[in-house]
Amino acid sequence: MREQLEEIRRRALAELGDGAVEAAIENVRVRVLGRTGELTEIMRAMRTVPNAERPALGRLVNEIKSELEGRIATLSDALKRAAMEHALGAAQIDVTLPGMHIPRGWLHPVTLSRERMLEIFAAMGFEVVETQDVEDDFHNFGALNFPADHPAREMQDTFFLPGGLLLRTHTSNGQIRVMEQRRPPLAIVCPGNCYRRDELSVRASPMFSQIEGFMVDRAGAITMGHLKGVISEFLRAFFGQGIGVRFRASFFPFTEPSAEVDISCLLCAGAGCRVCKQSGWTEILGSGMIHPNVLRAVGYDPAEYQGFAFGMGVERTSLLKLGVDDLRLFFENDLRFLGQFRSASEAAS
Repeated sequence: MREQLEEIRRRALAELGDGAVEAAIENVRVRVLGRTGELTEIMRAMRTVPNAERPALGRLVNEIKSELEGRIATLSDALKRAAMEHALGAAQIDVTLPGMHIPRGWLHPVTLSRERMLEIFAAMGFEVVETQDVEDDFHNFGALNFPADHPAREMQDTFFLPGGLLLRTHTSNGQIRVMEQRRPPLAIVCPGNCYRRDELSVRASPMFSQIEGFMVDRAGAITMGHLKGVISEFLRAFFGQGIGVRFRASFFPFTEPSAEVDISCLLCAGAGCRVCKQSGWTEILGSGMIHPNVLRAVGYDPAEYQGFAFGMGVERTSLLKLGVDDLRLFFENDLRFLGQFRSASEAAS
């Protein structure tokens, strides 16, 4: 058996010469060292060897195994180094070639619209304050004069969370949060995301952005005339000085009197078309004088303070501004679509 072991070693080392290729190395490993290899078979046959000879034969088997494993590892490392050197030599870099231009990202069109809207309000003296998305019933409904049986409180409209919490359905909660903590005079805009149980469609989304604005001061200092002036100035700064603006009487639980605001249709310039249903006008936002019950809810005396509030959807306003006819396009992340609305500074980079 000793002669058999030496013959296995001699033949294996001969095949593992300096010029051995990967296939030959693998063949020796499997044939000699594998689970059914030559050395394994000899170890199984050791039971037939006299007890006095077994230790010496066992040491010889381990010696041959270690020697072959070391030789295989050396050759394998050499082959890997040679392959790497070949690859590096073949992949030469021409340093005279121009560098690769990696385009930078850019802001989403809805984000650009939001920043422009806030920029206009800031220039008019409004402070930007962001408030929380997760809210309680009082700040989202109760303090805003929503009756207990109002449809907006139902499950089909609102995302309710454990512990009596919910995802805010409008940014009007920001009005309550700020007025609870601060005293007039106030001129605030509260941007943020809102959530309602709506299917994603041409004009609706379960998540959307709003900007809530309000101004509060001593009674008599803030009137409906100031509201009309602020809204008209904002809309003309955002859409263009030639835009028509009109106020229509409406109803909201948190304002009295209330008004919906329309702008002249951007597609037909007020002449009447299919999009504006031949009216020449498009609804843009809701507004009104803050309801006395809302003032009482935050600890303001309606006889001492009064103010106005308004709220608008950022996506809806962006649709009109950018001439987009489907809200879903904003959320599909198609760079071909989004790239049309890059600002000049972003396009240059």
